[in-house]
Amino acid sequence: MLAYLRPWIPVWSGWFRGRRDLVLENAALRQQLAMYERRRPQIRDADRWFLAALIHLWPGWRNAVVVVPPETVVRWHRAGWRRYWTWRSRGPRPGRPRIDAEVATLIRRMTEENPRWGHMRVLGELRKLGFSVSLQTVRRYRRDVPRDPASSWRTFLENHRPEIWAADFFTVHTLSFQTLYVFFMIAHDRRTVMHVNVTRHPQASWVWRQLINATPWGSAPRFLIRDRDRLYGGDFVARAKRIGIRTVLTPIATPQANAVAERLVGTFRRECLDHIIVLNERHLRGVLREFVRHYNEARPHQANDLQPPEASFVAHRSAEGRVISRPVLGGLTHEYEREAA
Repeated sequence: MLAYLRPWIPVWSGWFRGRRDLVLENAALRQQLAMYERRRPQIRDADRWFLAALIHLWPGWRNAVVVVPPETVVRWHRAGWRRYWTWRSRGPRPGRPRIDAEVATLIRRMTEENPRWGHMRVLGELRKLGFSVSLQTVRRYRRDVPRDPASSWRTFLENHRPEIWAADFFTVHTLSFQTLYVFFMIAHDRRTVMHVNVTRHPQASWVWRQLINATPWGSAPRFLIRDRDRLYGGDFVARAKRIGIRTVLTPIATPQANAVAERLVGTFRRECLDHIIVLNERHLRGVLREFVRHYNEARPHQANDLQPPEASFVAHRSAEGRVISRPVLGGLTHEYEREAA
Protein backbone atom coordinates (compact mmCIF):
# COMPACT_ATOMS: atom_id res chain seq x y z
CA MET A 1 0.00 0.00 0.00
CA LEU A 2 2.91 2.37 0.86
CA ALA A 3 4.43 1.72 -2.59
CA TYR A 4 1.29 3.07 -4.27
CA LEU A 5 1.12 6.15 -2.07
CA ARG A 6 4.83 7.14 -2.30
CA PRO A 7 4.61 8.80 -5.81
CA TRP A 8 1.77 11.01 -4.59
CA ILE A 9 3.65 12.40 -1.60
CA PRO A 10 5.48 15.13 -3.65
CA VAL A 11 2.17 16.09 -5.28
CA TRP A 12 0.39 16.52 -1.92
CA SER A 13 3.35 18.41 -0.48
CA GLY A 14 3.20 20.78 -3.43
CA TRP A 15 -0.20 22.06 -2.26
CA PHE A 16 1.45 23.48 0.85
CA ARG A 17 4.54 24.99 -0.84
CA GLY A 18 4.86 28.45 -2.23
CA ARG A 19 4.62 29.16 -5.93
CA ARG A 20 8.18 30.55 -5.95
CA ASP A 21 9.70 27.28 -4.69
CA LEU A 22 7.74 25.26 -7.26
CA VAL A 23 8.87 27.47 -10.12
CA LEU A 24 12.55 27.29 -9.08
CA GLU A 25 12.39 23.52 -8.58
CA ASN A 26 10.77 23.08 -11.96
CA ALA A 27 13.44 25.26 -13.59
CA ALA A 28 16.26 23.32 -11.92
CA LEU A 29 14.84 19.96 -13.01
CA ARG A 30 14.25 21.18 -16.58
CA GLN A 31 17.81 22.51 -16.80
CA GLN A 32 19.26 19.17 -15.71
CA LEU A 33 16.95 17.29 -18.09
CA ALA A 34 18.19 19.45 -20.95
CA MET A 35 21.75 18.53 -20.02
CA TYR A 36 20.93 14.83 -20.29
CA GLU A 37 19.14 15.22 -23.63
CA ARG A 38 22.16 16.69 -25.39
CA ARG A 39 23.89 14.59 -28.00
CA ARG A 40 26.97 14.42 -25.82
CA PRO A 41 25.93 15.01 -22.22
CA GLN A 42 28.24 17.59 -20.72
CA ILE A 43 28.15 20.49 -18.31
CA ARG A 44 28.65 23.86 -19.93
CA ASP A 45 29.51 27.20 -18.39
CA ALA A 46 25.89 28.34 -18.67
CA ASP A 47 24.81 25.29 -16.64
CA ARG A 48 27.36 26.06 -13.93
CA TRP A 49 26.22 29.69 -13.66
CA PHE A 50 22.56 28.67 -13.48
CA LEU A 51 23.05 26.08 -10.74
CA ALA A 52 25.36 28.38 -8.77
CA ALA A 53 22.73 31.13 -8.89
CA LEU A 54 20.17 28.80 -7.22
CA ILE A 55 22.17 29.04 -3.99
CA HIS A 56 21.01 32.67 -3.59
CA LEU A 57 17.50 32.22 -4.95
CA TRP A 58 16.29 28.98 -3.35
CA PRO A 59 17.23 27.48 0.03
CA GLY A 60 16.08 23.98 -1.00
CA TRP A 61 18.31 23.69 -4.03
CA ARG A 62 20.17 20.67 -2.60
CA ASN A 63 17.08 18.46 -3.01
CA ALA A 64 16.71 19.27 -6.73
CA VAL A 65 20.30 19.14 -7.99
CA VAL A 66 21.15 15.54 -8.90
CA VAL A 67 23.63 15.76 -11.82
CA VAL A 68 26.55 16.81 -9.59
CA PRO A 69 27.22 16.71 -5.85
CA PRO A 70 26.20 19.79 -3.84
CA GLU A 71 29.85 20.42 -3.01
CA THR A 72 30.58 20.93 -6.70
CA VAL A 73 27.85 23.57 -6.99
CA VAL A 74 29.25 25.36 -3.95
CA ARG A 75 32.72 25.37 -5.55
CA TRP A 76 31.26 26.88 -8.74
CA HIS A 77 29.56 29.55 -6.68
CA ARG A 78 32.77 30.50 -4.90
CA ALA A 79 34.65 30.70 -8.21
CA GLY A 80 31.95 32.98 -9.57
CA TRP A 81 32.12 35.11 -6.45
CA ARG A 82 35.87 35.61 -6.89
CA ARG A 83 35.46 36.55 -10.55
CA TYR A 84 32.67 38.97 -9.74
CA TRP A 85 34.62 40.85 -7.09
CA THR A 86 37.73 40.84 -9.26
CA TRP A 87 35.65 42.58 -11.90
CA ARG A 88 34.13 45.02 -9.38
CA SER A 89 37.47 45.93 -7.86
CA ARG A 90 39.27 46.54 -11.11
CA GLY A 91 40.95 49.92 -11.31
CA PRO A 92 43.34 51.85 -13.52
CA ARG A 93 46.12 49.82 -15.13
CA PRO A 94 49.09 49.55 -12.73
CA GLY A 95 52.57 50.67 -13.67
CA ARG A 96 53.69 53.43 -15.97
CA PRO A 97 51.26 54.80 -18.56
CA ARG A 98 51.68 53.56 -22.10
CA ILE A 99 53.71 55.71 -24.45
CA ASP A 100 52.25 57.22 -27.57
CA ALA A 101 51.93 54.99 -30.61
CA GLU A 102 54.14 57.44 -32.51
CA VAL A 103 57.06 56.86 -30.14
CA ALA A 104 56.65 53.08 -30.17
CA THR A 105 56.58 53.07 -33.97
CA LEU A 106 59.65 55.31 -34.08
CA ILE A 107 61.60 52.99 -31.74
CA ARG A 108 60.81 49.99 -33.95
CA ARG A 109 61.71 51.95 -37.08
CA MET A 110 65.08 53.01 -35.68
CA THR A 111 65.82 49.41 -34.70
CA GLU A 112 64.96 48.04 -38.14
CA GLU A 113 66.90 50.69 -40.03
CA ASN A 114 69.94 50.59 -37.71
CA PRO A 115 70.40 47.01 -36.45
CA ARG A 116 73.80 47.80 -34.90
CA TRP A 117 72.47 50.55 -32.63
CA GLY A 118 72.24 49.84 -28.93
CA HIS A 119 69.54 50.89 -26.46
CA MET A 120 71.41 54.03 -25.39
CA ARG A 121 71.90 55.19 -28.99
CA VAL A 122 68.17 54.86 -29.69
CA LEU A 123 67.38 56.67 -26.42
CA GLY A 124 69.71 59.51 -27.38
CA GLU A 125 68.11 59.88 -30.81
CA LEU A 126 64.65 60.03 -29.22
CA ARG A 127 65.73 62.74 -26.79
CA LYS A 128 67.22 64.72 -29.67
CA LEU A 129 63.75 64.66 -31.23
CA GLY A 130 62.12 65.87 -28.00
CA PHE A 131 60.66 62.56 -26.73
CA SER A 132 61.03 61.89 -23.01
CA VAL A 133 61.16 58.13 -22.44
CA SER A 134 63.12 55.84 -20.15
CA LEU A 135 65.77 53.30 -21.07
CA GLN A 136 63.48 50.48 -19.90
CA THR A 137 60.82 51.64 -22.35
CA VAL A 138 63.31 51.55 -25.22
CA ARG A 139 64.35 48.02 -24.24
CA ARG A 140 60.75 46.82 -24.08
CA TYR A 141 59.73 48.08 -27.51
CA ARG A 142 62.99 47.06 -29.21
CA ARG A 143 62.48 43.52 -27.95
CA ASP A 144 59.42 43.13 -30.19
CA VAL A 145 61.33 43.95 -33.39
CA PRO A 146 62.72 40.89 -35.24
CA ARG A 147 66.36 41.37 -36.11
CA ASP A 148 67.53 40.61 -39.65
CA PRO A 149 70.95 38.92 -39.36
CA ALA A 150 71.56 39.40 -43.10
CA SER A 151 71.11 43.18 -43.05
CA SER A 152 74.76 43.93 -42.16
CA TRP A 153 75.93 41.40 -44.77
CA ARG A 154 73.86 43.09 -47.49
CA THR A 155 75.22 46.47 -46.43
CA PHE A 156 78.79 45.16 -46.68
CA LEU A 157 78.17 43.80 -50.18
CA GLU A 158 76.55 47.03 -51.34
CA ASN A 159 79.32 49.28 -50.04
CA HIS A 160 82.23 47.17 -51.31
CA ARG A 161 80.74 45.65 -54.45
CA PRO A 162 83.38 47.08 -56.87
CA GLU A 163 86.14 45.49 -54.75
CA ILE A 164 84.60 42.04 -54.26
CA TRP A 165 85.18 38.82 -56.14
CA ALA A 166 83.56 35.48 -55.38
CA ALA A 167 85.04 32.03 -55.92
CA ASP A 168 83.55 28.56 -55.92
CA PHE A 169 83.79 25.01 -57.27
CA PHE A 170 81.30 22.80 -59.04
CA THR A 171 81.63 19.35 -60.59
CA VAL A 172 80.90 17.99 -64.06
CA HIS A 173 80.65 14.30 -65.03
CA THR A 174 82.08 13.12 -68.33
CA LEU A 175 80.91 10.47 -70.77
CA SER A 176 83.29 7.94 -69.18
CA PHE A 177 81.95 8.70 -65.67
CA GLN A 178 84.93 10.76 -64.59
CA THR A 179 84.46 13.74 -62.27
CA LEU A 180 85.94 17.07 -63.31
CA TYR A 181 86.24 20.05 -60.98
CA VAL A 182 85.52 23.55 -62.31
CA PHE A 183 86.95 26.50 -60.40
CA PHE A 184 85.84 30.03 -61.24
CA MET A 185 85.96 33.59 -59.93
CA ILE A 186 83.37 36.27 -60.65
CA ALA A 187 83.40 40.01 -59.90
CA HIS A 188 80.45 41.44 -57.97
CA ASP A 189 80.56 44.83 -59.70
CA ARG A 190 79.53 43.89 -63.26
CA ARG A 191 79.12 40.13 -62.72
CA THR A 192 82.11 39.53 -64.99
CA VAL A 193 83.58 36.02 -64.97
CA MET A 194 87.23 36.79 -64.21
CA HIS A 195 88.67 33.29 -64.40
CA VAL A 196 87.60 29.68 -65.00
CA ASN A 197 89.61 26.48 -65.24
CA VAL A 198 89.15 22.71 -65.03
CA THR A 199 91.09 19.92 -63.33
CA ARG A 200 90.70 16.28 -62.43
CA HIS A 201 92.76 16.51 -59.25
CA PRO A 202 92.11 19.75 -57.37
CA GLN A 203 94.80 20.60 -54.84
CA ALA A 204 95.63 23.64 -52.76
CA SER A 205 98.65 24.45 -54.95
CA TRP A 206 96.51 24.30 -58.11
CA VAL A 207 93.89 26.60 -56.59
CA TRP A 208 96.58 29.09 -55.57
CA ARG A 209 97.95 29.16 -59.14
CA GLN A 210 94.46 29.99 -60.42
CA LEU A 211 94.30 32.99 -58.11
CA ILE A 212 97.73 34.21 -59.23
CA ASN A 213 96.84 33.78 -62.92
CA ALA A 214 93.57 35.67 -62.47
CA THR A 215 95.16 38.71 -60.75
CA PRO A 216 98.12 39.90 -62.81
CA TRP A 217 99.73 43.32 -62.49
CA GLY A 218 98.01 44.44 -59.31
CA SER A 219 94.46 43.64 -60.46
CA ALA A 220 93.62 41.68 -57.32
CA PRO A 221 90.34 42.46 -55.56
CA ARG A 222 90.22 43.71 -52.01
CA PHE A 223 87.82 40.99 -50.83
CA LEU A 224 87.35 37.39 -51.97
CA ILE A 225 84.21 35.57 -50.82
CA ARG A 226 84.42 31.79 -50.68
CA ASP A 227 83.14 28.84 -48.71
CA ARG A 228 85.10 26.68 -46.28
CA ASP A 229 86.05 23.92 -48.75
CA ARG A 230 89.29 22.13 -47.84
CA LEU A 231 90.41 22.30 -51.47
CA TYR A 232 91.70 25.84 -50.84
CA GLY A 233 94.21 24.63 -48.28
CA GLY A 234 94.82 25.69 -44.71
CA ASP A 235 97.20 28.56 -45.56
CA PHE A 236 95.10 30.14 -48.34
CA VAL A 237 93.83 32.97 -46.14
CA ALA A 238 97.29 33.99 -44.95
CA ARG A 239 98.84 33.79 -48.43
CA ALA A 240 96.01 35.82 -49.96
CA LYS A 241 96.43 38.45 -47.26
CA ARG A 242 100.09 38.90 -48.20
CA ILE A 243 99.09 39.99 -51.72
CA GLY A 244 96.37 42.34 -50.45
CA ILE A 245 93.30 40.09 -50.65
CA ARG A 246 91.11 39.71 -47.59
CA THR A 247 89.31 36.36 -47.62
CA VAL A 248 85.70 36.45 -46.41
CA LEU A 249 84.54 32.96 -45.39
CA THR A 250 80.82 32.26 -45.64
CA PRO A 251 79.00 30.58 -42.73
CA ILE A 252 78.65 26.81 -42.75
CA ALA A 253 75.75 25.48 -44.87
CA THR A 254 74.82 28.99 -46.02
CA PRO A 255 75.04 29.11 -49.83
CA GLN A 256 73.00 32.33 -49.93
CA ALA A 257 75.99 34.14 -48.42
CA ASN A 258 77.78 33.54 -51.73
CA ALA A 259 74.70 34.05 -53.87
CA VAL A 260 76.47 35.60 -56.88
CA ALA A 261 78.71 32.56 -57.33
CA GLU A 262 75.86 30.13 -56.67
CA ARG A 263 73.72 31.84 -59.29
CA LEU A 264 76.54 31.61 -61.84
CA VAL A 265 76.75 27.86 -61.22
CA GLY A 266 73.03 27.63 -62.00
CA THR A 267 73.54 29.65 -65.20
CA PHE A 268 76.37 27.35 -66.30
CA ARG A 269 74.16 24.32 -65.81
CA ARG A 270 70.82 25.60 -67.14
CA GLU A 271 72.14 27.33 -70.23
CA CYS A 272 75.10 25.14 -71.13
CA LEU A 273 76.17 22.00 -69.30
CA ASP A 274 72.71 20.41 -68.91
CA HIS A 275 72.49 20.22 -72.73
CA ILE A 276 75.97 18.87 -73.47
CA ILE A 277 77.63 15.51 -72.86
CA VAL A 278 81.18 16.32 -71.84
CA LEU A 279 83.74 14.00 -73.37
CA ASN A 280 86.85 14.86 -71.39
CA GLU A 281 88.75 17.66 -69.66
CA ARG A 282 89.87 19.27 -72.91
CA HIS A 283 86.32 19.29 -74.26
CA LEU A 284 84.93 20.86 -71.08
CA ARG A 285 87.63 23.53 -71.08
CA GLY A 286 86.72 24.54 -74.65
CA VAL A 287 82.98 24.60 -73.89
CA LEU A 288 83.49 26.80 -70.85
CA ARG A 289 85.82 29.13 -72.73
CA GLU A 290 83.21 29.80 -75.41
CA PHE A 291 80.33 30.11 -72.96
CA VAL A 292 82.26 32.50 -70.70
CA ARG A 293 83.05 34.66 -73.73
CA HIS A 294 79.34 34.71 -74.57
CA TYR A 295 78.43 35.40 -70.94
CA ASN A 296 80.81 38.35 -70.57
CA GLU A 297 80.39 39.99 -73.97
CA ALA A 298 76.89 39.24 -75.23
CA ARG A 299 74.53 37.86 -72.60
CA PRO A 300 72.30 40.55 -70.98
CA HIS A 301 72.34 40.59 -67.20
CA GLN A 302 69.63 41.92 -64.89
CA ALA A 303 72.13 43.42 -62.44
CA ASN A 304 73.63 45.50 -65.29
CA ASP A 305 70.38 47.01 -66.55
CA LEU A 306 70.12 44.22 -69.15
CA GLN A 307 73.60 44.92 -70.51
CA PRO A 308 76.40 42.32 -70.80
CA PRO A 309 79.07 42.49 -68.08
CA GLU A 310 81.69 43.73 -70.56
CA ALA A 311 79.34 45.83 -72.69
CA SER A 312 81.34 48.12 -74.95
CA PHE A 313 78.37 49.43 -76.87
CA VAL A 314 75.16 51.34 -76.30
CA ALA A 315 71.92 49.68 -77.35
CA HIS A 316 70.82 50.82 -80.80
CA ARG A 317 67.93 53.24 -80.72
CA SER A 318 67.24 53.12 -84.47
CA ALA A 319 66.00 50.23 -86.58
CA GLU A 320 68.65 50.65 -89.26
CA GLY A 321 70.68 47.73 -90.44
CA ARG A 322 69.87 44.07 -90.87
CA VAL A 323 69.74 41.90 -87.75
CA ILE A 324 72.10 38.95 -87.95
CA SER A 325 72.49 36.05 -85.53
CA ARG A 326 75.61 34.18 -84.54
CA PRO A 327 75.33 30.63 -83.11
CA VAL A 328 77.09 29.84 -79.85
CA LEU A 329 78.16 26.30 -78.94
CA GLY A 330 76.88 24.85 -82.18
CA GLY A 331 73.52 26.61 -81.98
CA LEU A 332 72.80 25.93 -78.31
CA THR A 333 72.16 29.65 -78.01
CA HIS A 334 72.54 32.64 -80.32
CA GLU A 335 73.84 36.20 -80.24
CA TYR A 336 72.10 38.98 -82.18
CA GLU A 337 73.43 42.28 -83.52
CA ARG A 338 72.84 44.70 -86.36
CA GLU A 339 74.97 44.39 -89.45
CA ALA A 340 77.23 47.35 -90.09
CA ALA A 341 76.06 49.56 -92.91
